[in-house]
Parts: sequence; structure tokens; C-alpha cells
Amino acid sequence: MIYQVIVDISNSQVDRVFDYTGEGISVGSRVCVPFGNRLIEGFVVGQKETTDVPISKLKAIERPLDDFVALSEQILGLCSFVCKKYHLRLVDALRLAIPSEMRANRIAPLVKRKARLSDLLTKEEIFSRIKQNAKTQRALAEFLLKEGDTNTEVLSKRFGYAALKSLREKGIVETYDVTVKRKPYKAVSDTLTNHILTDEQTAAVNAILDPVPAEFLLWGVTGSGKTEVYMSVIRRVVESGKTAIMLVPEISLTPNVLKLFRGRFGDTVAILHSGLSAGERYDEWLRLKRGEAKIAIGARSAVFAPLENIGVIIIDEEHDSSYQSDNNPRYDTRDVAQYRCRQNGCSLVLGSATPSLESFYKAQNKEYKLLTLSQRINKMPLPDVSIVDMTEETRAGNNDIFSRELVEELTRVINEGNQAILFLNRRGYSSFVMCNKCGYVAKCPDCDVSLTYHKEDNLLKCHYCGRQFRVFDNCPKCKSPYIRQGRVGDQQVEARLKQLFPDVKVLRMDADTTQTKDGLLKILDAFGKREAQILVGTQMLAKGHDFPYVTLVGILNGDQSLHYDNYLAAEKNFQLLTQVAGRSGRDKRQGKVILQTYTPRHYCLQYAARQDYLGFYKREINLREASEFPPFSVVARVMYTGEESQRCIDLLNRHYADIEKLQNTYPDGFLFLQKMRCPLRRLQGKHRFEILMRLSNACAEEILETIYKIVDKDTEDKVLVFTEVNPQNLT
Repeated sequence: MIYQVIVDISNSQVDRVFDYTGEGISVGSRVCVPFGNRLIEGFVVGQKETTDVPISKLKAIERPLDDFVALSEQILGLCSFVCKKYHLRLVDALRLAIPSEMRANRIAPLVKRKARLSDLLTKEEIFSRIKQNAKTQRALAEFLLKEGDTNTEVLSKRFGYAALKSLREKGIVETYDVTVKRKPYKAVSDTLTNHILTDEQTAAVNAILDPVPAEFLLWGVTGSGKTEVYMSVIRRVVESGKTAIMLVPEISLTPNVLKLFRGRFGDTVAILHSGLSAGERYDEWLRLKRGEAKIAIGARSAVFAPLENIGVIIIDEEHDSSYQSDNNPRYDTRDVAQYRCRQNGCSLVLGSATPSLESFYKAQNKEYKLLTLSQRINKMPLPDVSIVDMTEETRAGNNDIFSRELVEELTRVINEGNQAILFLNRRGYSSFVMCNKCGYVAKCPDCDVSLTYHKEDNLLKCHYCGRQFRVFDNCPKCKSPYIRQGRVGDQQVEARLKQLFPDVKVLRMDADTTQTKDGLLKILDAFGKREAQILVGTQMLAKGHDFPYVTLVGILNGDQSLHYDNYLAAEKNFQLLTQVAGRSGRDKRQGKVILQTYTPRHYCLQYAARQDYLGFYKREINLREASEFPPFSVVARVMYTGEESQRCIDLLNRHYADIEKLQNTYPDGFLFLQKMRCPLRRLQGKHRFEILMRLSNACAEEILETIYKIVDKDTEDKVLVFTEVNPQNLT
């Protein structure tokens, strides 16, 4: 038999099928094959009876690497789709479908050694062999007699290794190895009962479970019970013998979702995301692969979960930009999910309180079926939102980071025994350090960004590449001692709160405090148990968290992300503010939101304050149509990165000349075309340039196909080139 193999090398020159001989190997298997003068891993993607290559020149597959078929026929088809859709190397698409730790055998089963009393001895015989004064040995034997088989590490810790060794030598105790499944977040499972659905929830569940598959947009205000709809749908799907995938936008949301789902579905739930340990990720993937788990929960990579017979795929907070990968391999999770749903003949559910304009536009044009949850589950009204003009605060002599109204409301909440959340989407203590005399700003030598001051570590850190530097007392350029700090970060907010309310416990949740896998869980658990009254954090606390005693949300800089040079800026800002505001008043207590801003009359903030999604959508979609931005066009850019700027520029100019010729072929197809430096000019030591375009929807697909060919035919050593379509981040 001739097998078609993709070798596991991420290089365009070898990203093609190679023929090998072999017998008894299934398509989709990972194999070890000779390649050149070495052995390398590969994926069997097909088989055939004949080949154009002389049989004498074909090499044989060395051996399979697993005792199971790693990639099902359906997953291979999915990888092929991803490869063509996003112009990826096939090997990069295949890598998405397996845990990275499987490659090069970087993972091994977790083996634990256990001890038990010998079956060949009676209780009397056991204790007759142990001396009366060997109290520790007798205690160990009594423990095993009562508790049964126990890990040797537990016994050694409790009774000492010498006692265990002695009993083993006497033939009283025998040891054996057992493979243990690693289980993430062991503590997060509560027993939950099914809730009685509201009429709106029932209608949504029934629509999604209709035998005719469709794509749904579930639009529900914050606190309207979208998660209960998801769980009710999944319960029915699993009861019918099918499987389900539930996606959340951020790793930070997975522990809370997992807790809810494990409480409802037990061990049939598996979790997949990059925050797990290597062993945990592999074991969870294997449980799904072997059918031991029926429900996959995770961030965007979980869309490739090795499930068969899928009954529904759900994407919660579908508007979130994290569903679009901005690193190689680049893909949009929503497109991948749509394709998997077509493969399985099942429905796709996109859920959000603030859907992306593109999704809501599709719903308005009947491409999606719109399902609406218009009320909070407890019938409580949405929180009152008060906009505070910080320019007025400054004129009144208040230069603090907190407005007077926010301090008053915080005091009230604390006195009433309730909780508050303060949101500032900037971590660290201050966003830059600057010399007042010469204007020097400390910048990362590898990235075109200022360094952020972190007071707890007393370090300057780059939030792009992670480099760290010592803080200086005198300007490195002019030696002046007059150093000032820039914009406020959440560490400074935490410090100021402790000054204002010294007796109040404050927690902070950001990328710095949640670096360990359980760091986030501990913070959420402590705040949920009311061990702290105030939680400060960045955007990771904006979505999905439900704290019944939170009656106040303070947004410290409501226009922080409003003024970026990006057509998505207003949309992203509106979504973020609405989601954060939705954390308040989710139980029986009326909530309040204080929105601090320097541009209080901006339409985005006005609509966010009223939590008027429809009003914002109508205003923003009209602006998009008038200016011919998505969804009325396609934004595309070709990015060039490299350590030598001139190499990047030379290649960019050659490609740009060809694209200009293409513009002549499609005179109505190009709405905008320009070459430029990226707004973020350097990143991790590499220069960045781009060709930016806006293309007509009518011929965007044809134009992009030609652009891919232009990029592929002319390459340059040491210059990385990639094409993005409708990128979420244009910096």
C-alpha cells in the first residue's frame, strides 16, 4: 500500500504530500518516517494503490507513533478547509488538531505507584510477621487494612519510607504501578439542579433543537440566562447520544464555566486550553478522543476537539476578538465552527449581549436566525449608569483617579456590606516613565512601545515581549532627577483604594496576578466568598462572572480604547463598557455603574450608559456603510516582519507593484490601497511594514486569491510575510 504523508516540518518547501510504503496503517495516524538522513514525525493523510514515483525509490514508514488514530477523517477534512480558507501550510493546520505535547513524545502518561497488603496472607499472618515493638510498621499495616490500596508517596510521608520498605521486604506489602488521569481544576464541581426556564429561554432552546440545523445569534442582555440556554441545549444533545463543543473567549472564563458544567454533567465534561499543564491538556484531549467525555469546553483551540457526532457548537461572547487568532496559524474560530457544523449536520449558536456588528447585520439580513432574551433572569432592571465628566472634576479641584461620586458610592457599598468592581483596562502601576527635563521616555529596545512601571516588583516591563529592566532614579539621557510617571494602571488603583479604605480587603485580577493556573480561580473564589469587598482588574473581569453581592461597578476610564486608529474602536469600546456594566446588580439588589470619562458626549458612551445596543448598532452600521468599512467591504493587509528593515521594504515594494497592476484589472474592486509602516513599528526586535487594502465584497475573494499567489511566488530570506483578512488588531 502507498501512503501519503505530510512530514511535521513547518516549511513551505516541504509542505506537500510524500509517498511511503507500508501495511496496516490507518489514514489519520501519526507515523515515524525516514526523511533525508533522519527519522521524523509525520501525518498519514491518504492512501492509494499506485504512485508516479518508482517503487524502488520509495521509503517505508518506520512505525506508527500511537496505539490509536490521532486524526479522524472529519478532522482531516477540517484541516484541509482551514488550510485553503486561510492559506496556511497543511502541517500547521494539522498541528492545530492535536496537543503540541504529542509531537516529539514530549508527554508521558502519569504513573503512580500504589501499595497494598499481600493477598497471600491472612490478617493474623500479617501481624505475626511484624515485631510487637515495630509500632510504625504495625500502624502502616493497619492503615492499609482499613483504607485499602494507597499511593506509596502518601504512605512514605505518613509512616516513613523505611517502614514501607521493611514491610515490602517481608512480603507483607506489594507495590504496583497505575496510570492516573490528570484532571484540571479538581475542586471546581458543585452539584447543580436544572433551572426552570423562562418563556424566552424555552423558545430559544426549542428553536436551537429543531431537527433542521441552522446558525443562530442568541442576543440577550447581561444576566438574561444565556448560559442556562446553552446547558439546556447541551443536556438534550448529549441525552440523544451526541456530543457538544462550548467555546468561551478567554482562559479566565473556563474555570467558572467548567464549574457550572461539571455540576450539571459530571465527568462527561473535558476542558481544552493552553493554560493547562502539558499532561492535563493531553489527558483531557485523550478523554474526548476515546469518547470518555462528551462535552468539550475551552477557548478557541477547542473548536478542533477530537469529537465525533457533534450535536451543537456554541460560541459564547461571540463578539470577542480573541476568537480570531492573530498569530500563526491565523484563523477565525467562527468560520471553523461553521464548517464543523456543516460536517456534522448540526446547529451553531453564537451568543452575546453585545454581538459584533457583522453578526447582527447577518441576523438582520436573515443569514442568522435571531433569538432574543430581553430581560434579566431575575426580572431586575439593568443597573443605573451615571456618566462623570472628569474634566469637571479637575476644574473642581479633584485630581484624584476617583471622582467624588465614585468615592461616595464605594463608601455606601462598603457600609452596606455589598461588593464593588473597579475596571481599568491597563495593568501595571503606570503606563510609562518620563523625564520632565528632556522628555526621555523609557522604551523597550526590541519593541516600539514604552515600558510599564510595576511597583510591586519595582521593575519596568514590556507588555509585548516580556523584557524587564531596573527602575532608574535619574534620567539615563540627561541625568535629571525629575522623573514622572504616566497614565494610571490597575496596580495604582489598588494602592489608592488601600489608602482610602485601609480596613477593606481589595483583590486585583489581571495578567500579573493570574500567571499560575489556579491564580485566577483563587481570586474568583475568594471574591465569591466575600473575603474581599472590592475587586480591581482589567478586561478579564468584564465577561461571564456572576457575583450576587456586587452592586457597584466603577469604570475608571471609559474612553481609554475609544480613540485608537481603528474602524472597530467604537464598537469594541461599547462592547467592553456594556459587558463590564453588566456585572452589577445581577441578583436581587439594584446595581449602579459609575462611568468616568473625558468625552462624556461621545455617542458610544451615551449608548453604553443607556445599554442601548440597537441604538448603537443603527448609528454605527450607518457610519460603516457610508465609509465603506466592513461588513460593507473586506479589510486585508499583507504584513512584512524581519530584523533587516531594507529586506522587508524591498520585498514589500515588489509585491506592491504587482498589487497595483491587479488594481488596474479590478478598478472597482479596490476601495483603498496603501503601503506603510505598521503603527507598532517594531515588535520583539523585528521591523514591521504592511500593505493595507479595503476590497469590494463583490470581488474580494478573487482578489485575495491572486494576492496569495503574488506573495507566494516572490519570497525573501529572513522576511516573514502573512496576509490577514478583517484583522481585529490593526496596530
